Formats: sequence, C-alpha cells, structure tokens
Amino acid sequence: QVQLVESGGGLVQPGGSLRLSCAASGFTFSSFVGNWYRQSPGKERELVASISTGGGTTSYSDSVKGRFTISRDNAKNTVYLQMNSLKPGDTAVYYCNAKLLWRDYWGQGTQVTVSS
Repeated sequence: QVQLVESGGGLVQPGGSLRLSCAASGFTFSSFVGNWYRQSPGKERELVASISTGGGTTSYSDSVKGRFTISRDNAKNTVYLQMNSLKPGDTAVYYCNAKLLWRDYWGQGTQVTVSS
C-alpha cells in the first residue's frame, strides 16, 4: 500500500523555524522526484520545492528561496523541508508529493500556521 505521511507541522511565531518530514512506503521512493506543495484557503496549490531522485538537484519557488531547504534520505525513505524565517504568508497546509512519470502520490497534508 502506497503511503506518504507528513509530520512536523504546527504553530510557530514569525521568524521561527519548522522542519517537515514525509515518510514514504509501499513504493521505490528513491526512484521518485520528491516535492513539497502548499495550499492556503482560497488559493491554488503551489509547488514550493523539488528534489531529484539522488538529492543532487533542488529547486524552489521564489517565495521561499533562501529560507526553505528540501532534502531527502533515501535510506530512510524520507523527504524533509526545513523552513526558516517563517512569515505569516507561509501559513498553509503543506503536502508531500512523490512523482515518477504517470505515478503521482500525495500525503494527507500537515498544517503550518505562522502567527504571533
């Protein structure tokens, strides 16, 4: 059974940090590109960060570049999102995604709220 399970969300003050984790199971995670998306109320789902299968190539949306870092540990079947200097505008549900050609798997999402 394919599963992606996110953890690490929560409430944090502006300027704070959080680290999201996404544990994969039921498929060959190391063959899949890893992505983090986010969606806030009334907005479309936004691609935040991507990482290649081996972890050597990463990309970020302009809104998070320089503040967020995506990484992966294929031995643990896990992808991470380190989020620093968080802003209220980062408040959203964050979703983990694994993609390989037509195979597109999603986690259930984890809420991140940035507020004082």
